[in-house]
Amino acid sequence: MKKTFLLIITLGLSIWANAQKIAPFKAGDRVAFVGNSITDGGHYHSYIWLYYMTHFPNARITCFNAGIGGDAINQIYDRFDDDVFTKKPNILTLTWGMNDSGYFEWYRADGQDFMDKRIQGSYKYYGMLEDKLKQRPDIKKIFILGSPYDETSKFTTKNIYPKKSIAFSKIIDFQQDAAKKNGFGYVDFYHPMTAINLREQAKDSTFSLTPNDRVHPDNDGHLVMAYLFLKAQGLDNQAVAEVGVNAQSKKVLKAVNCRITNVTADADSVSFNYLANSLPYPLDTIPRAWGNRKKQADALKVIPFTKEFNQETLTVKGLKAGDYKVLIDGEQIGHWSAQQLADGMNMAEITTTPQYQQAIQIRELNEERWDIERRTRMYVWMQYNFLKGKGLLHNDSNAAMDTVKKYALKDIFVNGNKDNYTRARYKSLRDAWQKEMDVLTDEIYAINKPRNHRITIVVFK
Repeated sequence: MKKTFLLIITLGLSIWANAQKIAPFKAGDRVAFVGNSITDGGHYHSYIWLYYMTHFPNARITCFNAGIGGDAINQIYDRFDDDVFTKKPNILTLTWGMNDSGYFEWYRADGQDFMDKRIQGSYKYYGMLEDKLKQRPDIKKIFILGSPYDETSKFTTKNIYPKKSIAFSKIIDFQQDAAKKNGFGYVDFYHPMTAINLREQAKDSTFSLTPNDRVHPDNDGHLVMAYLFLKAQGLDNQAVAEVGVNAQSKKVLKAVNCRITNVTADADSVSFNYLANSLPYPLDTIPRAWGNRKKQADALKVIPFTKEFNQETLTVKGLKAGDYKVLIDGEQIGHWSAQQLADGMNMAEITTTPQYQQAIQIRELNEERWDIERRTRMYVWMQYNFLKGKGLLHNDSNAAMDTVKKYALKDIFVNGNKDNYTRARYKSLRDAWQKEMDVLTDEIYAINKPRNHRITIVVFK
């Protein structure tokens, strides 16, 4: 078994290293992320957008959450025209398979045969959706080979369906083959995340990127997903900025993705103006979304996100031996030795810099936008996963509300969405939510432009 796990880890990391590249988003792109609950209630797409908000502040894009909890591919197909194409995307990502590969059905006496038939049915519906997608050459398609079902973690003995992971892996293979056959892009979450799980479980058997139910990634898992997506876009190792100056010669040694001007120096200090083209990525240290216990920043334990995506390096040569304070706009951000400054330090790891504080505001505005968008997704869930089956799709009448209240007494999913629906069924509320999201996005792109700062390095006394 140990050899098998090592093989899976090796293969997973190999696939990770050789993943297909997809083009980065560009200004004006409208990107719809289509999927199930992992998209619907998850953060990976908002983390991706936050990277673009901070790293490419002048290249505005728009991202849409087009996930619905519980959806299998037939349900995704059913809502595609109304829920995806109406967003007018020029790029869409598609992930499916977690729900298609079953749960408790594996406990049936005829579980294997039952699920074989269901999965074959999912391939049929995928084929119908593929035909629909091929009729839209104006939209770039990217398949996401989804985050894995983790049956190997020992955090609990519950929710283990061993045959599910085998079935899901076959669906993943099917999706990759379909993407290659059609010339669609694809990003692999499945194999790298499985490799991370197995690697970390060799050290801690209770580790999991899906620690609550083996299915849904926590916030750290969603940053891993965003990391894999951005890496597939070739955006790794693009510095926030690289700053290098020589205190003795007053010369600029390096200015990557930034502009350094007005260098001055005396016996005890050096100072210069710094204007970057990007902002540092503001990692979240608070668990977000219902039921989650992990922080986005917890992902740093398992992926080199800071090294590859969040480098704002400051290097100062030619300082006399000793300790030095570093100030930005007159405010001290820390102190380092002359040797440490000559070796270089990463300002993106210092949350008190003015540029990081600016980025935090963007993160919080983006979280507000995400939270409002979740309300709209809960409304769409009610429409397609409940009201449509009652002949009440887009009805939103008192009769629809009464039906929701009636079934909420015995259906935990309807009950969980009921309170939101009491408000969302009114178009005026939904329109107001959209206006709020528009205002928040406008504000993000108004305040996300890097500002000129004065950096001073002075002898620490």
